[in-house]
Amino acid sequence: MKKLKSIQHKVASPFVNMGPIKLRQPLPTQAIENVDPFVLLHHYGPYAISEFNNPFDLGPHPHRGFEPITLLFKGEQLHRDSLGNEMVVKAGGVQWTTAGRGIIHAEAPTKAFVKKGGELEGIQLWLNLPAKDKMMTPNYQHLEDAQIPKIISKDKKVQLNIIAGKQFPESGLIKTQTEVNVFTAIADENGQLEIEIPANHQSLIYLLEGEVLVNNSEVLQKGKNQMITFHQDGSTIHFEAKAKSTLLILSGAPINEKVTQYGPYVMNTQTEILEAMRDFQQGKMGYLY
Repeated sequence: MKKLKSIQHKVASPFVNMGPIKLRQPLPTQAIENVDPFVLLHHYGPYAISEFNNPFDLGPHPHRGFEPITLLFKGEQLHRDSLGNEMVVKAGGVQWTTAGRGIIHAEAPTKAFVKKGGELEGIQLWLNLPAKDKMMTPNYQHLEDAQIPKIISKDKKVQLNIIAGKQFPESGLIKTQTEVNVFTAIADENGQLEIEIPANHQSLIYLLEGEVLVNNSEVLQKGKNQMITFHQDGSTIHFEAKAKSTLLILSGAPINEKVTQYGPYVMNTQTEILEAMRDFQQGKMGYLY
């Protein structure tokens, strides 16, 4: 039997205010600065969206130096960016933006979804880029749910979605700059799965919904502790659902570089942050209206 990764931290997912909306922020917290190469994790919703209530309308804003990723679990959003991309992301879909040297994008529920009404829920994930790639050409990747490779557990009770990285026998279709795994899982009650994670990876499990037992020792429960991080040891993570559950599983080879973050920019030095602010003001990241 392969060795389980030992648990490093178990933390709650506290609410924070971001403009007019409230969302959960398990990363960073006072206890955990980052899980290198992941620097931010926001869990937004579920929000009841209607013509009378549409808080998650993020107008045009810039990014540089990292990859902002949206994993949508409920509802639908329109993505627009300064590269000319305009895509509708629906539940189960993924938008993976490589900001590189600079991109401006906007996200909001589609007009049709606002008119119809419904629940919107998603994960916004910031994946750092190494110094050598921070000024690379911006890029955008989009996957619909049907395009994402899936693994079904032996007990037929867990579906693992392979967005990026590898889980035998499947590989994710997202092209990444560093070695990362980005998986989501939907588990029925009593569903179990063992996931292979390289020993050198920093890794975490985040619970969006339900209750799970991790590595036969720690319980994650919505509204209580919702995230577990692991030491760089062992090569597997095991979970068993105690109720119908939705999970995010992340791992990556650490970049091990100094991170300087200010607002929408993730760079290595304060000078690079100032340069990013100047370049945005001068229109060097493009335009989006």
